[in-house]
Amino acid sequence: MERQSPLFTVFVYAAALLLAAVILAPILWLFVMSISSAADLSAKPLNWWPEEIDLSRYRLLLSTIENSAGAAFTASLFNSLKVAGMATLAAIAVAIPAAWAVSRTSNVSWSLYAVIATYMLPPVALAVPLYMGLAYLGLLNSVFGLALVYLTILAPFTTWLLKSGFDSIPKEIESAAMIDGARLDQILRLITLPLAAPVMATSALFAFLLAWDEFFYALLFTSDLRAKTLTVAISDLAGGRVSDYGLIATAGVLAALPPVLIGLVMQRALISGLTSGGVKG
Repeated sequence: MERQSPLFTVFVYAAALLLAAVILAPILWLFVMSISSAADLSAKPLNWWPEEIDLSRYRLLLSTIENSAGAAFTASLFNSLKVAGMATLAAIAVAIPAAWAVSRTSNVSWSLYAVIATYMLPPVALAVPLYMGLAYLGLLNSVFGLALVYLTILAPFTTWLLKSGFDSIPKEIESAAMIDGARLDQILRLITLPLAAPVMATSALFAFLLAWDEFFYALLFTSDLRAKTLTVAISDLAGGRVSDYGLIATAGVLAALPPVLIGLVMQRALISGLTSGGVKG
């Protein structure tokens, strides 16, 4: 094997540390803000570490007292979980047959690119027709209505990701199973989908993150705690004349926990899905 020079090894590790610092520094500072008192946040010069750790904001946002900031935050947290979860499951259910059809039938591949082209439209251009459609169906200010809107965003994206996963699976495997008498549903359920499981997990994770972080449509189509999502609730914390930046930071830390935990659980499948198709023998 070819040996690498020590200078090149040092460069690689230095670049990795620099990248990690750039990515993790804002997150670390967000956490420091969340446990800093108002005096520490307004001190000049700035205190890079609080003199006294303050966890009162976490207790405030996680409380379940009726009509409190914590009740509003936890309600929006559960709304985000419902909306993102429903939209992700629906997107995967729609994307699996669509991606397989496009992957195995090259004559209809243009349809996928035509649908993906809708991403070129600014979201505000679709706001009015979506609003009128939800109003007609009686789904305004509803987690189901918001999940339906998110489905229109996630379905093309997940279909595109899954197609790349299905493309890496040889068609000969499915043809051999078909010769042996397997039905199409058996081929998909027993052969194709298990082989594409890493890509499916990756697609589901990215779809969940897109739905979790979406703000524009959630702001337009929700009005109260029955459907308001976490991104809108966090923006409400900064809506007053005097904002508690520590409270906003605390909400950001808590909002980041569910995606991080899901990513840690799905880490192995995520890495396999991202590298799927990278090397072909």
